[in-house]
Amino acid sequence: MTTLTDRYLNETIALIERIRDEETPAVEKAAALIADVLEGGGRLFAFGCSHSSLPVQDIVYRAGGLMLVNPVFAPGTAALDTRPTTLGSAMEQLPGVAGAVLDNSPIRAGDALIVVSVSGRNAVPIEMAELAQERGVKVVVLTSHAYSDAVTSRHPSGRKAKDFANVVLDNKVDKGDAVLDHPAVPQKFTPASGVTSTAILHMLSAAIIEQLADRGVTPPVFLAANVDGGAEWNAALLEQNAARIFYL
Repeated sequence: MTTLTDRYLNETIALIERIRDEETPAVEKAAALIADVLEGGGRLFAFGCSHSSLPVQDIVYRAGGLMLVNPVFAPGTAALDTRPTTLGSAMEQLPGVAGAVLDNSPIRAGDALIVVSVSGRNAVPIEMAELAQERGVKVVVLTSHAYSDAVTSRHPSGRKAKDFANVVLDNKVDKGDAVLDHPAVPQKFTPASGVTSTAILHMLSAAIIEQLADRGVTPPVFLAANVDGGAEWNAALLEQNAARIFYL
């Protein structure tokens, strides 16, 4: 009998294989858009609410990662350190929050913004994408088409985050995200979007690095600080790129 651990790995591997087979063109398109921005002197930002902020955090200030990814945090929605935790779920549904965040961020016309929202239905990520586009920012939305198409919008416009994207990336999870079931459990369980969203963002980072390198632009990449010389390498690159780094 196949155990649930085997089933989870198999389900997740199948989603990763779908991403490889189906999303590579979109990833390359998003990478070209962002490489254009960076080559032209623009800056790169990334945003997500609650669990959707975690894949963003996985590509920021990361060994082997692109140094130019700046996280954008909205108070009460950024991670799981909000108390009570349910407050974050309520906050991401509030219209108006995204505008305040953008007004108090360094994001400007000519920059690029990645917005992660698995369901794509909540007001904050929808307005982050919408307002950023209105302000002349290139927007890449990472979502699930299947999930977003199966739920109603929680924004007064009735639209979803992916409606305000220059490029949409699909993390392939189904409505509700969970991938396992058991006769004794009344609902599906164990989500996969954390794995698939993070994989896509690392794909995107790799593609941006490749695009820049192929254009003769040396991309600043972190060396692990726990290897000899890593801290010195990173300090030098951070200083060289200080004008486009806002997380220090």
